[in-house]
Amino acid sequence: MEQTLPIIICLIIPFLGTTLGSGMVFFMKNKIRPSVQKLLLGFAAGVMMAASVWSLLIPSMDMAAEQGKIEWLPALIGFLLGIGFLLLLDTIIPHLHLNSKKPEGIKAKLKNEIMLVLAVTLHNIPEGMAVGVVLAGAASGSVGLTMAGAITLAIGIALQNFPEGAIISMPLEAEGKSKGKAFLYGMLSGAVEPIAAIITILLTGLVTPILPYLLSFAAGAMIYVVVEELIPESQEGEHSNIGTIGVALGFALMMVLDIALG
Repeated sequence: MEQTLPIIICLIIPFLGTTLGSGMVFFMKNKIRPSVQKLLLGFAAGVMMAASVWSLLIPSMDMAAEQGKIEWLPALIGFLLGIGFLLLLDTIIPHLHLNSKKPEGIKAKLKNEIMLVLAVTLHNIPEGMAVGVVLAGAASGSVGLTMAGAITLAIGIALQNFPEGAIISMPLEAEGKSKGKAFLYGMLSGAVEPIAAIITILLTGLVTPILPYLLSFAAGAMIYVVVEELIPESQEGEHSNIGTIGVALGFALMMVLDIALG
């Protein structure tokens, strides 16, 4: 019972970040300026990179060492499997990246706004997995994983979900969608996170010995999103250094949060 409330909080916080970001469509009249969009995308990338290292990969190696395994091996295997998993989803799921006219994945007769939402949903999956596996490890008393760390990770992901929610809802409104529909699409893109977290918690509860692999798996999936989507989109066009500044700010903030609060 003592752990129920922190788990619920961790499941809600990231989704709340996306929802609040999507709600900006009601308060801002114009599309997000390209420079601000670059900064926000870079910030999201930096947060995910730092979370992958301090919240996932390092605990994975610490846990493997505690279990008497070669400490880097589960991290290596899980990381590469996470990359491969997102590569598979990226190949299969039809989606459309921001500022792109050409859809990716299997050909499907879907509206552009649906494929844009699917693109964001695609990279929300590993974020939900990350929260779920850290929660499961903390609940089981695994070394290096605490509820405070899980909450810190959830807060970090919520911080980068806020701009993502705005980035998806505001362009939809600018393209002619009603504010309500644009908000709904943005909010729904984040709904996959608590679902992915719950599924991961249920699976991890059955297979605690492979927690080191699951932690690094989530890290690999998140890094795939950073390299495949967030950083390239933050570097498009002029003033790419703004995206780089965003990466530095996001990485530094998440690093400090994880070390200070986790």
